Amino acid sequence: MSKEEKIIMSAGVIEQLANRIGEEIQLSDWLEVDQDLVNIFADATHDHQWIHVDVERARRESPFGGPIAHGFLTLSLLPAFMGDAFADLTVRQVINYGCEKVRFPAPVPVGSRLRGRFVLKSVEAGPMGSAKCTMTAVVEIEDADKPACVAEPVFLLFA
Repeated sequence: MSKEEKIIMSAGVIEQLANRIGEEIQLSDWLEVDQDLVNIFADATHDHQWIHVDVERARRESPFGGPIAHGFLTLSLLPAFMGDAFADLTVRQVINYGCEKVRFPAPVPVGSRLRGRFVLKSVEAGPMGSAKCTMTAVVEIEDADKPACVAEPVFLLFA
């Protein structure tokens, strides 16, 4: 595919999304964050801090009354929460490009249920002939006042 063909395809995706800026693109199903998931994440990242993996100590000593999920575990769930948000577009590949901003306003107690809400913030031409989409993502904790995570993930869409 030539560079000009890539630009034309990217422009088509950008056109499809341009009038959706400010629109909620995806609201995921709820996902339970159980101790097994927290332990698997701890093993994968070598972050075995007791507040995440030592259930009894966390119950005794944590200000949260029990173990909490890693903030970066919550952040790592964004692609899963995105699901097939771009299924209605003519794209063949969606790649994570990074995040502009990330905050963790509230801890996620183990046993909580989370879901992701995504609003399209911007879309523009990106690298390698992609359409670069920035979202506002809010990871909600069921029955909680504050979200677990607020971030601006950036995705590259390839037509």
